[in-house]
Amino acid sequence: MPSPSADSAPAELTGGGRFGAALRTADIPVIMELKRNSAHGADLFAGRPVGELVARYTELGAPALSVVTGSWFGGTPELLEEVAEATELPLLVKDFFTKEKQIAAVAAAGASAVLLTATVLPRTVLRRLIGICLEYDVTPFVEITSEAELATVEQAQDCVIAVNNKDIRQRERDTGDLGRSHRLIDRVRATGTAVPVSASAIETPGDAAGLLSAGYRGLLIGTGLLRAADLDAWFGELRALWPPGAHDATGADSRKERTP
Repeated sequence: MPSPSADSAPAELTGGGRFGAALRTADIPVIMELKRNSAHGADLFAGRPVGELVARYTELGAPALSVVTGSWFGGTPELLEEVAEATELPLLVKDFFTKEKQIAAVAAAGASAVLLTATVLPRTVLRRLIGICLEYDVTPFVEITSEAELATVEQAQDCVIAVNNKDIRQRERDTGDLGRSHRLIDRVRATGTAVPVSASAIETPGDAAGLLSAGYRGLLIGTGLLRAADLDAWFGELRALWPPGAHDATGADSRKERTP
């Protein structure tokens, strides 16, 4: 399915569907996440209405949004409904998906991508769920934490593959390891995925710029943005470190020396 050159082909032809295309064409490819509670139970919305958060992220130039419906982060199906009503941006839904009916339900509710966690899914189940996602025209957003997990991902060219810098088995209560993303970027790109993503534990603009410099075409940031005191300053610093169009101007491999 992938074209001979993923960097030169139109985004819609390189895999990852509408969700992947939105990241590949974004100046600052940050998936901005709506998550009610932190891993430790802290209220991240802090009284802000869902519509207000969606509008703010749209104003900041979000190419896509992530919606956490998993109950361990205070999520509900109704949160997805609220977000879908407030935006036309591609939506990633994060929950523990194991059945076709779950994927069908969120696809009907407006999801463009769904989280599949290789850490906890047997290879045969992961393969089946990837196929189901594609049948419903939903991008499989496959999270991995190691080379061994990456090896279980089939049809990688049709998926967005994300390196989770935290441990889902600890419900992401650990501090995270951005070094994991830096160590795995070449392996992830070698799978043929159109959009390698780094997810979780990204707190500062310097963190984000370093990962983009390493070759990631998308970043998933939740808690770091929801807790940021000044989002305009946060993204202003990121744009200074990673100017719009930097991917197109230099190419991922040649930028590794720029990592902050």
